[in-house]
Amino acid sequence: MIKNIFLNLKKYTFLMTQLISRDFKIKYKRSVLGVLWSLLYPLLMMCVMALIFTNVFRFDMEGVNYLVYLMTGLVIWNYFNEATQIGMSSILSNFSLINKVYIPKYIFPLAKCLFVGINFLLSLIPLMLIVIFSGNISEGTKCYINIYYLILPFVFLCVLMFTLGLSYILSTLAVFLRDTIYIYGILLTIWNYFTPLFYSIEILPKWLSTILKFNPLYIYINSIREIIIFSRMPSPLMLIACFISGFVTLLFGIIVFKKNQNKFINYV
Repeated sequence: MIKNIFLNLKKYTFLMTQLISRDFKIKYKRSVLGVLWSLLYPLLMMCVMALIFTNVFRFDMEGVNYLVYLMTGLVIWNYFNEATQIGMSSILSNFSLINKVYIPKYIFPLAKCLFVGINFLLSLIPLMLIVIFSGNISEGTKCYINIYYLILPFVFLCVLMFTLGLSYILSTLAVFLRDTIYIYGILLTIWNYFTPLFYSIEILPKWLSTILKFNPLYIYINSIREIIIFSRMPSPLMLIACFISGFVTLLFGIIVFKKNQNKFINYV
């Protein structure tokens, strides 16, 4: 099954690039700055969040660059949030195309995740600027580019696998139950607060912090923070957890999607 998927991906590479290109054109249609917003938007949002959380809702973390701590969490969360939401609606929004010609349906959630992934990569530019220019050496909050940055692509790949797998599951559920779109919106809000984006997991009761450590997004974000903030390699156990959570979710999502995709035409 996975082999057939990879063969089809190669066969429909042109179509997928066209879908991604179409999403960019639709998103920035009649915009003066156009695609430049892909870089400006995350930069401006980071500035706003930085002002709010470093001055109004700041959590004191001794010896930690709080701005970098906050932004590393937000970059991952924003990608996951946007990719799963538009991935969930990808089958419904493209049904007119699916109904006319044969196209492997799993290309649509994948194209959405890759489309948002381009914005994610662009958002890493302002993040790196914050890493380089923020922090205080005397306070021990200065972050440095280090050799462990080579591990970041692996963690990002795990995030992509997890996000894509969940998008397959959600897009399948959304076809059969439209309420999924609204329910997931509520779950995302809860998930947001139970992911340590702007606070440290250490301030929570032990029983709650133990539970939150099973949150895949915590594992990804914490791995990235270990590299960027503390200049050290995440533990092998943490990296294994990153891969397992991503790969298992992706595999399960593919199975669920493939098992139900032939029924979509009867419900859309």
